[in-house]
Amino acid sequence: MTVTSEATTLWNGGLIDGSGQVAFRSSGIGTFDVNWKARSEGSTAVTTPEELIAAAHSSCFSMAFSAALAENGTPPESIDTTASVTFTPGTGITGSHLNVNAVVPGLEREAFDRIAADAKANCPVSKALAGIDITLEATLA
Repeated sequence: MTVTSEATTLWNGGLIDGSGQVAFRSSGIGTFDVNWKARSEGSTAVTTPEELIAAAHSSCFSMAFSAALAENGTPPESIDTTASVTFTPGTGITGSHLNVNAVVPGLEREAFDRIAADAKANCPVSKALAGIDITLEATLA
């Protein structure tokens, strides 16, 4: 089954002085403000396309890693993943760093590293982000 997800952004004004709202249409979970200042300078009150990509990347990696660990016969107790997506004005999105901490009983470090690297390379969001540098820092607890 193919699933299509939708979000809509309504933007008013120019790039620098304008602003918009992005709405999650598929899930209806909310509408969030976006603007250039937050994107180029950072913000704790307004989201950015990069934060939305980070949410997608961290959740996709966690799902792929969980599935791969289960297929290995070592299902995880927990996986805590943070994706940090970097944006440089004038250049664009330059990278995504995945920082994962996982509790996986009975798994040796070498297998953990191999499975994490494979999940990083093969989760659908990583594949969609193939034009940027994706790095991984993984800790086995």
